[in-house]
Amino acid sequence: MQFRDHRLPNGLEIIAECNPDAYSAAIGFFVNTGSRDENPELAGVSHFLEHMAFKGTPTRTAADVNRELDEIGSHANAFTSEEQTVYYAAVLPEWQGRAVDILSDILRPSLRDDDFELEKQVILEEIAKYDDQPPFGAGEKCMAMHFGSHPLGQSVLGTADSVGALTPALMREYFERRYSPANIALVAAGNVDFDALVADARQRCGDWPCLPVQRNMAPVSASLGFEVISRATAAQQYVVQIADGPAIEDKDRYAGRLLATILGDESGSRFFWELVDTGLAECASITPYEFQRAGVFMTFLCCAPEDTEQNLERMYDILHEAERHGVTDAELTRAKSKVCSQVVLQGERPSNRLFSVGGSWIARREYRTVRDAVESYRAVTVAQIHELIRQYSLTRCTTVAVGPLPDLNPGRFAPPRT
Repeated sequence: MQFRDHRLPNGLEIIAECNPDAYSAAIGFFVNTGSRDENPELAGVSHFLEHMAFKGTPTRTAADVNRELDEIGSHANAFTSEEQTVYYAAVLPEWQGRAVDILSDILRPSLRDDDFELEKQVILEEIAKYDDQPPFGAGEKCMAMHFGSHPLGQSVLGTADSVGALTPALMREYFERRYSPANIALVAAGNVDFDALVADARQRCGDWPCLPVQRNMAPVSASLGFEVISRATAAQQYVVQIADGPAIEDKDRYAGRLLATILGDESGSRFFWELVDTGLAECASITPYEFQRAGVFMTFLCCAPEDTEQNLERMYDILHEAERHGVTDAELTRAKSKVCSQVVLQGERPSNRLFSVGGSWIARREYRTVRDAVESYRAVTVAQIHELIRQYSLTRCTTVAVGPLPDLNPGRFAPPRT
């Protein structure tokens, strides 16, 4: 296993975790842009642009792109998050060059007006569908309330109004500004020929014009609240709660992930044994989300409407108990075993390592091996978990409930009066 990196004169970074014993290679372009980099008028443009990248280039039609990805037997796709847009393909090693050729080409899309208007309707339907099916956008609504006017509160999809008002000219301006090679990393993992990867990148991406680009790193200030949104057609009640947590740069992010596993993993956690195993809830979980200079613990509850208030009380008791008495050595040991096993098992696939290597490099300019990650988890102590709990109160949270209930007693989750 070897980590290698290179930077082209125009700023494009090329990094790879090379493993000659792997049977496949995964290649991706990581663009350091997402909904966090949009103003309210452009909300959703990063995700929209991801769709447009597959609609054709000056040298390939949309059909050509899809056909050629099929011809090399790739598992290819793209996604947009709050802070990244990623285009990737997992292939057999002999198709590395073709994969770079296709992916680099779609990163310079035609952005034709006709394609733009057709794809806009697809995005608007996606927004409507997402808001009209369980959990009815509860997570995005809770993020919006928690982060307030901060860009992290914006939905990755955008809104019907913001997407509806987008124009091809606005998208092209955003593309020129954010898809600068200095804001992109070409990442590979697995059985990679790094010298060939650099040569292909130089040939296909070396003439991309470089513009200065930066991210607005405005500080985050949580806006706590409690909101109930009535959906008479819903069969169950969905509750999302968000509390502050470690950021992606924070070393205590490992302790945060272990704490979430102990309290709210989908199996074997305190939430599971109290709420799910007993049949009181269909789902009760905690997931940490880490961003640059900000992070959250997101708690999710799905249950019968009539059980919601009692389940919220049970959740509060579990979280409050952790705040008062912490966790046990046995719980931490089990959580470490579970998380470390997941890290190792997932790390056996180059496609999984691609996202780990690329995401870490984009966010922190740091390369960490599977062994590094495992050792970081194993080094966490009960004392560090307790310090984390003192720093981040899981009972001090923003709550959004969506379902048939017209109202809901916030109980002890009521935000403090100001």
